[in-house]
Amino acid sequence: MQPKYKRILLKLSGEALAGEQRFGLNEDVISAVVDQLVKVHEMGVEIALVIGGGNFWRGRQGTQMDRTTADHMGMLATVMNSLAMMDAIERKGIPTRVQTALNMISVAEPYVLRKALHHFEKGRIVIMACGTGNPYCSTDTAAAQRACEINADVLLMAKNVDGIYDSDPAKNPNAKKYDRLTFSDIVNKGLKAMDATAATMCMENDVPVLAFALNDKDSIIRAVCGENLGTLISNE
Repeated sequence: MQPKYKRILLKLSGEALAGEQRFGLNEDVISAVVDQLVKVHEMGVEIALVIGGGNFWRGRQGTQMDRTTADHMGMLATVMNSLAMMDAIERKGIPTRVQTALNMISVAEPYVLRKALHHFEKGRIVIMACGTGNPYCSTDTAAAQRACEINADVLLMAKNVDGIYDSDPAKNPNAKKYDRLTFSDIVNKGLKAMDATAATMCMENDVPVLAFALNDKDSIIRAVCGENLGTLISNE
């Protein structure tokens, strides 16, 4: 198989790493993801990762906590996931660096774009944690921003469903799956595949987004190789 893209940013949800237990980390899920990343890396593809933190902390979780405080806690959750993923990847022999938008130099590098690009040149995988470093910004927005900054060829969004639907397929058995959408469709139709800020950022910088199911066999590899799966979002 030949890769379609030279440089990718893969967005993983924290919940996806938890597997069916919905909390914490599932070693089998992480191992399956890492095995695919190893194969993609061996194809010569440059890989950046952004991982959510919902398997440890999601928003204010129904409390009256201040939004800024809750969002900062979520950023710390993304660091735990990023360190776990770094460890799993490096045990497969691929050098990996975690960069954080909040300074925590005892455990990770600060996010510096030129440093990230240098890591790509050295064949390293870069995991970008802490979102944008700002409250009121989702990890979808962080993934979109980082994808634009590194000039990624595509933003891959690995989800729990096999694409984007016009309604929740878990609740509506007649939900229609879209094969292609424009970023304007995402905003105008109010689709929940990614937030409006992230969609607008990718639209303005012409970075296509592919939403697909993480649990499908070899889905990351197939997405990188341009196989027809999931839902492609672009300006066309």
